Amino acid sequence: MALAEVALAFALALALEDAPRVATFSVVAADPRTGEVGVAVQSRFLAVGAVVPWAQAGAGAVATQSLANTTYGPEGLRLLAAGKSPDDVVKTLTEKDPARAVRQLGVVSADGRAATFTGAECHAWAGGRLGRNFAVQGNILAGEAVVQAMAASLEKTEGGELAQRMIDALAAGQAAGGDKRGMQSAALLVVREGWGYAGLSDRYRDLRVDDHAAPIAELQRLYDLHKALFPQPAAR
Repeated sequence: MALAEVALAFALALALEDAPRVATFSVVAADPRTGEVGVAVQSRFLAVGAVVPWAQAGAGAVATQSLANTTYGPEGLRLLAAGKSPDDVVKTLTEKDPARAVRQLGVVSADGRAATFTGAECHAWAGGRLGRNFAVQGNILAGEAVVQAMAASLEKTEGGELAQRMIDALAAGQAAGGDKRGMQSAALLVVREGWGYAGLSDRYRDLRVDDHAAPIAELQRLYDLHKALFPQPAAR
């Protein structure tokens, strides 16, 4: 590493030393049959939905967490839209980030390819799992069983509605121990081309629980309400 890069990495470490880690478990997933892609996340962190989830119809979805680099979201979506694979997206984003050792990242493309990355200095337990059309990842977790339970839930519910599958995966991860510090916030973002409000955007489901004692249960309640108020649009 060049001297300038060492200096930059040291400066970043000092700047980030007191920053709260987005200790989190998340899922990025796609349903190639319907064109839906999305992210669901839970954390012992205020308003996690403002940091972690990013998605673009026709491109894919990104979850950026731990000491989150929020530039990973828009830049990752730009790369996916340009045809880069999730593995290439992860490589491009992390290679140029001097603080990559404290980052965690999940990426899925609209066609279901996925990748997950956990920096070597993310707080234990930290890691991820890949499956058919999804990636799950988490840090500061009760243990590896959290991501294993999330992956098993997604595999079991394959073929179901994407948003519900992702909420179920969060619930499974929490039942396996979740974030070892506890719960605070959760979010769900699902995009699909032309299925947003009044057909004028792609933001199909966009729900956030910023501060709640049982954020996953509250996210489920909001999803059920949103689904009743804004049912699936009629086929075109």
